[in-house]
Amino acid sequence: MIRPEEVYKIGMFNKPHGIGGELQFTFTDDIFDRVEAEYLVCPMDGILVPFFIEAYRFRSDTTALMKLEGVDTQEQARQFTNTPVYFPVKHAEEGEPGELSWDFFVGFRLEDTVHGHLGEVADVDTSTPNTLFVIDRGGNELLVPAREEFILDMDTKHRVITVRLPEGLLDLDDAEEC
Repeated sequence: MIRPEEVYKIGMFNKPHGIGGELQFTFTDDIFDRVEAEYLVCPMDGILVPFFIEAYRFRSDTTALMKLEGVDTQEQARQFTNTPVYFPVKHAEEGEPGELSWDFFVGFRLEDTVHGHLGEVADVDTSTPNTLFVIDRGGNELLVPAREEFILDMDTKHRVITVRLPEGLLDLDDAEEC
């Protein structure tokens, strides 16, 4: 059985394309093209299920048409409409260093050497030049710079990022909530 901590979201199947079972796939990470992985994972009836890739072709830098093994008709492909697509963490780690997308880190715990557990990475904001981890801290949002000089350790097996944040950074975030 595939557990949620063993995968991370890379995109979404949108709708069938044509009558041969192809699916339109919008992705945020093209890791499936960069490493040797034979399958993607989708939630079906409450469990994570692997689906083997038969073929795919890119339509743009964020969309592809994908054919899964055993999905041979438009009706079968329709079952995947608006279905999230996940990628196995173990295969992502096999790639070249530096090839992971920011989405890989969603779900990691963020630990600070001074303040301890800060929360879980709920999202990564890449909309500005300064990439930020969006941390869920007990229902509150905490923004932490995803800067190499702050990151001391990244344990992908246990999904923990250890940081040493500059003194006062967390105080600034608390002051903004007032």
